[in-house]
Amino acid sequence: MLIFLIGFMGSGKSTLGKRLAKKMSWEFMDMDNVLEEQEGMTVSKIFDEKGEAYFREAESQLLQSLDPSVNRVVATGGGAPCHKNNMELMNEKGVTVYLRMHECSLACRLEKARAVRPLIEGLQLEELRKYIRQKLDEREPFYNKAHCIIKGENVKPDHIISLVFGNSDY
Repeated sequence: MLIFLIGFMGSGKSTLGKRLAKKMSWEFMDMDNVLEEQEGMTVSKIFDEKGEAYFREAESQLLQSLDPSVNRVVATGGGAPCHKNNMELMNEKGVTVYLRMHECSLACRLEKARAVRPLIEGLQLEELRKYIRQKLDEREPFYNKAHCIIKGENVKPDHIISLVFGNSDY
């Protein structure tokens, strides 16, 4: 079974995904890390040298290649659900969990990480907030198609396990 963690950059998909996978003794995959390995460069460099369209296509191909019979938690890129039919594909292959966060919480988290995030690199705080609001407006129609929607601030792995599996064993 696949559990896809989706949400805006900085929502904690990778951090929570690692903790969730460890707690469940499942594999963990961070899509950005896999794509960096495949391309031999950072996400920022992929964006700079090959463009966002190339990166989004690579994300789609990676999602298509995932085997739903493998127990794995997948942290997606923030824009992955919004490209092609990726959201529908993830919903068919596994369980999608949207880590919804308020834009102010996202801005606080992302303010410190701007240098390593290609889409927000160089933005001032007010520009960052405006960018987050604009992107959330574009992306939430996709994110809201998730099987489970939870408040991303301070979420624990047990909360996701309960949402996905109820009281049954996984």
